[in-house]
Amino acid sequence: MIRIKDREFEVFITEAELDVIVRRLAAEVSRDYESASGQLMVCPVLTGAFMFAADLLRRLTVPCEVSFVRFASYSGMSSTGEVRCLLPFAKDVEGRDVLIVEDVIDSGLSMQQMLKEVKALNPRSVKVCALFYKPEAFKGDYRVDYVGREIGNEFIVGYGLDYDEQGRTLPEVWKVIC
Repeated sequence: MIRIKDREFEVFITEAELDVIVRRLAAEVSRDYESASGQLMVCPVLTGAFMFAADLLRRLTVPCEVSFVRFASYSGMSSTGEVRCLLPFAKDVEGRDVLIVEDVIDSGLSMQQMLKEVKALNPRSVKVCALFYKPEAFKGDYRVDYVGREIGNEFIVGYGLDYDEQGRTLPEVWKVIC
């Protein structure tokens, strides 16, 4: 167990399990885009998805460009219900295939806003790749195209995910126990 601020966490997903998940997702994405006519634009969502995105990108076998985006809706362990765009999509996504890479999709409201904003820029296609997906919490009306692993409503940290900016650098994923 570890303690971050006022909470205790236990290991939920090991480094080895994360590696298997990321390799599978990279193979799926690479297969789906190997015959794409244009270069894939991968848009990792800062800050939580940066570790996952780095590992995913290193394993892709298709050419791609990277353009970070940043949207925020969390404070502490819960969503504020308000989605704020802090770093928008690049303007050069028009006519291109876009892959949004996210750490966790729970309610899906942040991603809903991201999809609305990127679609307004007229990409050729848009797909979503999430390391974790919480189907019990999901309220979106879109498809998550690539899912690393479905999880319950656990609050998790590590591998880029944080609790009030703490715990991001842990190499495995931990879940809150109290």
